[in-house]
Amino acid sequence: MPIHLKKAILDDFPILLELEKSVAGTNIYSPMLEENEWKEELRKNTVYLIIKNEDIVGNLSYEKKSNDHVYISGLVIDPRFQGQGIAREVLTNLLKELKDVQRIDLVTHPDNRRALELYRSLGFVIGSRKEDYFGDGEPRLALVLERK
Repeated sequence: MPIHLKKAILDDFPILLELEKSVAGTNIYSPMLEENEWKEELRKNTVYLIIKNEDIVGNLSYEKKSNDHVYISGLVIDPRFQGQGIAREVLTNLLKELKDVQRIDLVTHPDNRRALELYRSLGFVIGSRKEDYFGDGEPRLALVLERK
């Protein structure tokens, strides 16, 4: 069964929180664990639940900065479903949906090798390194995809 996206609403907070907790505890991801953080995320960003075979397997969020600039603020895949090509499929579809957007950027931890490999394979390049980006003491790499 194909992967599909469902727009998240505040009532989905418990599900989003469980997804965040599933990837917490590593230095490569700084999870949002507070309801007020999710209220803000849902207010300013487009947030989707990623669904495969009736299972919620992750979430994707992005912020439209302008008509030609989008910031991908989050992509989480439940560890039980990682390595199945879900993130690649979701991002590939998002990039198609955003075909008229000239600049798409995101950040990831420099140790998140699988994510870096995925982003680079889709055309993202490292723009800069930012220390303590989320206030968690960990660095992040800012990646950008520029299109004409």
